[in-house]
Amino acid sequence: MYSPADPFATAMLVEGSTVAWVGPDEAAGAWTREGDEVVELEGRLITPAFVDAHTHLTETGLRETGLDLSGCASAAEVLDAVAARAVPGELLAGFGWDESRWPGTDRVPTREELDRAGGGAPVLLSRVDGHSALVSSSLAQAAGLRDLPGWSEDGWVRTAAHHAALDARWAALSAPAAQGARRAALRAAAAAGIGTVHEMSGRWLAPAGDLEALQDLASAEGLPTVVGYLAEWVDSADRAREVLAGSAASLAGLGGDLVVDGALGSRTAALRADYADAPGRRGSLHLDATAVGDHLHACTVAGVQAAFHAIGDAALDVVVEALTVVAADLGVPAVASAGHRVEHAVLADDAVVAAFARFGTAVSLQPGFDAAWGGPGGLYAQRLGERVRGTHRFAAWAAAGVPLAFGSDTPVTPFAPWAAVRAAAFPAEEERAVSVRAAFLAHTRGGHRLAGRGHPGVLRPGAPATYAVWDVADLVVQAPDRRLSGWSTDARSGTPGLPDLEPGAPEPVCRRTVVDGQVVHSGF
Repeated sequence: MYSPADPFATAMLVEGSTVAWVGPDEAAGAWTREGDEVVELEGRLITPAFVDAHTHLTETGLRETGLDLSGCASAAEVLDAVAARAVPGELLAGFGWDESRWPGTDRVPTREELDRAGGGAPVLLSRVDGHSALVSSSLAQAAGLRDLPGWSEDGWVRTAAHHAALDARWAALSAPAAQGARRAALRAAAAAGIGTVHEMSGRWLAPAGDLEALQDLASAEGLPTVVGYLAEWVDSADRAREVLAGSAASLAGLGGDLVVDGALGSRTAALRADYADAPGRRGSLHLDATAVGDHLHACTVAGVQAAFHAIGDAALDVVVEALTVVAADLGVPAVASAGHRVEHAVLADDAVVAAFARFGTAVSLQPGFDAAWGGPGGLYAQRLGERVRGTHRFAAWAAAGVPLAFGSDTPVTPFAPWAAVRAAAFPAEEERAVSVRAAFLAHTRGGHRLAGRGHPGVLRPGAPATYAVWDVADLVVQAPDRRLSGWSTDARSGTPGLPDLEPGAPEPVCRRTVVDGQVVHSGF
């Protein structure tokens, strides 16, 4: 068992929705009564369930049940996949293509090629980062994309044209298909040992009413808890209160994927200098410092968390400028106590990290991004050149005391919490690493804290019984003469009670996930 409250515990008693006791096996009998269910775990590991701090569940479910292009290794394979699934007159939505992994001379399919492969059907293929897409002529015509910013004659759409294409996709989605996608995504989260998700909802991100439907489904069918964020911009405290009061869903914050910029893969993340592989292009800002500041001010006064999507260094500069202005007006303590958060923060320099620490602004990071696109020759290196060394600075955030939480941004990267812990502990550049323990806490306790939830995210008496059971190959075992203070902060020294996550070591396999005492996944 991984329980810092009792590092030698090997048994746990759950009563209702609460952890009643943790301790050694030999003492467990004194706490059990006739009729209690006893589950022999045979050496398996128990940990707090993970928190995925950034998800898009319905889109994830659609990818699970729809056209998944993540395995395509070329434009030809994308076109073949479209030809195999297209039905005349019916919208075909695909997800996950990533041209950065294709042969160097290959290019993305053109609109004309999509027209031929799809037989004239409306086709929308979302890039893996979710910030651009390829569209066919019929979809472009139906959604009126040609007159919008971000339209390109080759069919690769960005910004406003991309948003309009997504509107068309959601409008074509049937209610049964949407509900099936929600259920598939929540079950996949539970099977990955995730007990809580932060759902980033809003226009373009999901169909109308999606967040309420997700929360109702999770409650009705015993699935992971859905913490809701709504990407609704507000410019006054009264408007913030109005949105909160009028929402049928329970909201932890206003924002989440309230986008300041786009993504590096689509070259829409806002940069201070040109993209290394696209001279003259620096991405796009969707919100300026005034708009970000208005939202921050309104949320701070209303007492609700604000949240923004910001990836590029220029976008993060906008957030820092806005935080500085609002703090000058309302005071640093007021801004810090609101617990505002920023998603991704990929290209943060020392000044940005220091500002976030000063203003008590948290960050929701995706270590899977670094594993997928970091390192020499990766997508980030293609887009940024030498600036790639300034991406995903896990250690800098942790050293500055900035509150951290980890997530997947699924379907951009999959539900894979142990892989995320490994990615943060063993990034492309060692100086960016945090300890396995710090990474694990960011992916469990950190997610609860960022959402302002009272859940402790630790297994101790009185805590919610939200945990996962794992098959593990090897555990890092604490020697009997060592205490908690002996835990190493060196990522490569391992953490007592947690699995060996050295690169190449097998990842744990989830056998059971429990949320508030209710089994939401069982693989025994």
